[in-house]
Amino acid sequence: METIVVIVFVLGYLAITLEHNLKIDKLIPALGMMAILWAIIALTHMEVYDIIPGVGKESHHLEGVLLHHLGKTAEILVFLLGAMTIVEIIDYFDGFSTIKGYIKTKKKGSLLWIVSSLAFVLSAIIDNLTATIVLITILQKLIKERDLRLWFAGLIIIAANAGGAWSPIGDVTTTMLWIANKVTAGVLVEHVLVPSIFCFVIPTFIASRMSVFKGSVADDASDDDKPKSRYAATMFYLGLGAIIFVPIFKSVTHLPPYVGMMLSLAFVAAFAEIYSSSKFSISTIDGESEAAGHHSPVHSSLSKIELPSILFFLGILLAVAALESLGLLFDFAGVLNETVPRLGTELDSTIISDLVVMLLGVGSAVIDNVPLVAASIGMFQIGLDEPAWHFIAYSAGTGGSMLIIGSAAGVVAMGMEKIDFFWYFKKISWLALVGFLSGAAVFILMRNFILNV
Repeated sequence: METIVVIVFVLGYLAITLEHNLKIDKLIPALGMMAILWAIIALTHMEVYDIIPGVGKESHHLEGVLLHHLGKTAEILVFLLGAMTIVEIIDYFDGFSTIKGYIKTKKKGSLLWIVSSLAFVLSAIIDNLTATIVLITILQKLIKERDLRLWFAGLIIIAANAGGAWSPIGDVTTTMLWIANKVTAGVLVEHVLVPSIFCFVIPTFIASRMSVFKGSVADDASDDDKPKSRYAATMFYLGLGAIIFVPIFKSVTHLPPYVGMMLSLAFVAAFAEIYSSSKFSISTIDGESEAAGHHSPVHSSLSKIELPSILFFLGILLAVAALESLGLLFDFAGVLNETVPRLGTELDSTIISDLVVMLLGVGSAVIDNVPLVAASIGMFQIGLDEPAWHFIAYSAGTGGSMLIIGSAAGVVAMGMEKIDFFWYFKKISWLALVGFLSGAAVFILMRNFILNV
């Protein structure tokens, strides 16, 4: 029956990967695959296990194992719901228009460094997907030449993915590792920040020397855009500060991250309601005066949450959990490490090759990095803050930049600017590969010679 389980998973995975060809949203095969896998386990009475680090597989009842995995998945989903809502509240007040104030130059090279740096920093706070949307929207107002915008969008994808890799709140995969108690926020930043900087700086430097980024941007873009709300800047900084507060809350209270995110959401939502109902407000939101009637920013923001993404994460995480519960991932990890050259270091009697982790990064350019990291969590039974987890966070987060379909940032940029797959492959992929390899080399050097772990 294990063979049937694997076949169902592979078929479901193919349907997810080929969603654009099949024209079926990836949440559909993810949810279907998850339900079918657990149904097979239940109907055939397959033995399920709880994988205990340092112990191995321990048999448990199906209901208990499923409830355990549902609880761990719910922690991630509730955290993401809170973060998404805060971002939507910021957008409700047009807070992201504040970023445009930081862009003063018309020189293409300087503009490239500014938007890439903003993508790197913002993605570490509001996630790489949102950072990409915000910056491409701003670029569409600043640069009318579409061919030039495509180059900027490509470098934004690289920088946004690099920025999300070193922050526990910057990418779904790093958030998963953080919530699963595989990494702590401080040590993750210590190990992955510098490699991530190299990952975006090297490609940006190379690109800035290319002819396409010589000269100045045509001065035909409108500079008349003003924030729709007088509280735009306030809500922008308040929202970012609330999200940054979450890791601090966890380190002080030792409570799960979603608790801190709910506290931050409550704080931001309270100010949003106060500002929205203020009789002194003279701004307009969504083209309608606030004085004309009170519109709850929280309700409006919740209605814009990407529920398809939430349901996709639910399906894929519980589907991977089914394989983990059968012990398949645990067994596969052993086979993988025996067959791949051992370039890594011995950790808790488990050897994880650097080449294995880098292959995960390359794989994330083709396959969604969320299930890859979910599988890694089930495969590798090593301790908290072992360097392998940090390398996985880096590789899975940045490897997706090598193809435009390899990351959420790439997919959304592809949709916003109608970027051709092969154009990106010819023009940007090699830059992303250089950045990925540069950061990986820096990580290994730091681990072996500077951090001494």
